Amino acid sequence: MTTLNLTGELERLIYDITLRSPELHHIIPEKLLVCVSSGRTTRGGSLAKIHPLRFAGGERSVKARRGRRNVLCTMPSITHRGEEMLYVIYFLVPRFLELSFREKMITIFHELYHISPACDGDIRRFPGRNYAHGSSTKNYNLLMGQLVDRYLAGIPDRSALAFLEGNLAALRSRHSAIVARRLQAPRISITPA
Repeated sequence: MTTLNLTGELERLIYDITLRSPELHHIIPEKLLVCVSSGRTTRGGSLAKIHPLRFAGGERSVKARRGRRNVLCTMPSITHRGEEMLYVIYFLVPRFLELSFREKMITIFHELYHISPACDGDIRRFPGRNYAHGSSTKNYNLLMGQLVDRYLAGIPDRSALAFLEGNLAALRSRHSAIVARRLQAPRISITPA
């Protein structure tokens, strides 16, 4: 039995997705830090989340008002393998691993599609109040399903996706250990402006 490096497998898959999916060609995989985080329960709640490390337009800092005072909000700098990261993507375990294969793939595409077309550390912004998902999260996820279907139809061999087959118990039965990168969620620093 082998050790499964979950974040390593997700990184490899994300790299392949960005090569094969025209809608995600703008993503620079080396600028994404893939991590896992613990979900409290296996039911309900978030499955994954993305932390952009820049504000709108790729800015590292922005001035804002907090009550009556002006403050400077600055994104943290995170470096991995000598590269400054622009995004941290977390997959919440065990919730993410309890999904069906298709739901896992949709979740991965969902987070990747949030990356700004400029891949500048900001998120993709839709018009209107719900700038993260557009007018409908349901329609957003339907589009992700279509992107997943096109991706799966274009790959010659699905054996590299075996780590997404089955739930956590199934993975534990196939591997001697499951390891993954963990990182505390990045925090914006706020100082007087």
